[in-house]
Amino acid sequence: EIGLMPNLAYLLVFNNNFVGSIPSELGMLSSLNEVGLQENSLSGELPSELGMLHSLKWLLLHGNIISGTIPSEIGKCHDLGYLL
Repeated sequence: EIGLMPNLAYLLVFNNNFVGSIPSELGMLSSLNEVGLQENSLSGELPSELGMLHSLKWLLLHGNIISGTIPSEIGKCHDLGYLL
């Protein structure tokens, strides 16, 4: 389970044809600086738990089938510089 890697700083799994939703357990990975999930087939809404990633600088999601709005909790990611 991905939520059991608290020291993970970079999650770069782009262009892998992953399907399904973005796991809310990502919010448990407090050391994440960069998340690159672009160019997969991920769908659904962004989990509000992503707002718990206070060290997050990059959140790359383009090339997926994301629906809904950006959760307001993302505003808690004060270091976030790129949201694509």
